[in-house]
Amino acid sequence: MALDELQGEVDKVRLEWEEALASAGDPESLENLRVRFLGRKGKVSALMNRMKELEPHQRAEAGKLLNSLKQQVTDDLQKLQQALEREAAEQRFAQESYDLSLPGVWRPVGHVHPLTQVRLELEEIFLRLGFDVAAGPEVETEYYNFDALNIPAEHPARDEWDSFYVEGDLLLRTHTSPVQIREMRKRRPPVRIVCPGRCYRRENPDATHAQVFHQLELLWVEEGLTMAHLKWIIDEFVTAFFGADYEMRFAADYFPFTEPSAQVHIRPRSGGATGRHHAGWLEIGGAGMVDPKVLEEVEYNPEQYTGFAFGLGLERMAMLRWGIEDIRLFLQNDPRFLRQF
Repeated sequence: MALDELQGEVDKVRLEWEEALASAGDPESLENLRVRFLGRKGKVSALMNRMKELEPHQRAEAGKLLNSLKQQVTDDLQKLQQALEREAAEQRFAQESYDLSLPGVWRPVGHVHPLTQVRLELEEIFLRLGFDVAAGPEVETEYYNFDALNIPAEHPARDEWDSFYVEGDLLLRTHTSPVQIREMRKRRPPVRIVCPGRCYRRENPDATHAQVFHQLELLWVEEGLTMAHLKWIIDEFVTAFFGADYEMRFAADYFPFTEPSAQVHIRPRSGGATGRHHAGWLEIGGAGMVDPKVLEEVEYNPEQYTGFAFGLGLERMAMLRWGIEDIRLFLQNDPRFLRQF
């Protein structure tokens, strides 16, 4: 094969390419053209394979001819592909265009769940009072959930926490008090924390009990703390959350991890119902001075430090605020209920 003969073949394929390119109007036909000319068995590849028929001194010039043809085909393919993509994008934009002069369509959006609203408000109240927010695992050990809180295995108080066990001594925590133990082990007094979180107990669900519920517990450990400080903190909380029209009182109670212990009651100062809240004294949580045995468990000297704790249920707070009479409504995800808040 002579060089001038190869030149003729190159010109022939170039002309054929230009004619075929003019008829390619979509991505599929463009791909077919690429395979037809640049594929392993394409026309350009076939010419490349014929270079071995040339004399050695002609192959350099032949390589320039063939590379020029291949470069032209490649460039043309790229340009046409870009043009087709632009055309497709313009068609898509034309179909998806919006008339901004038309009135908008209202679309409902979600909002914060009432229990989350209560939790965030409580956290904000106690943050203003100088407390940190702490969290811990929901799957706990018996040690943190019971033993470290002065509730050993034989203690009758364990009967009040009918628990969900996962494996061995692992269980779903029955209260958020284990977070207090974990935090006291990590830091030295003064300790001022609130611990919000989800808890689990084997309850028979009804209007006031659920197997999954939410608590927020407060802990303050420092030198010289007394029940008077505890009463002041709770009074500040009641005023901030329920309003100045409510008053608070303590009633004696028992908890294994506090001594002395108390129930916290509130009522409208006028003695009658206020808004959607009921008249008379209502319990909102439990409180008390941290038992010295609990302080010793975390290696705090009970002769030097005292502390107090206060726990309340978030569902209880929400039910009191909005006059809700069935705790199960919080977990049913009924939009008719949730959109009220």
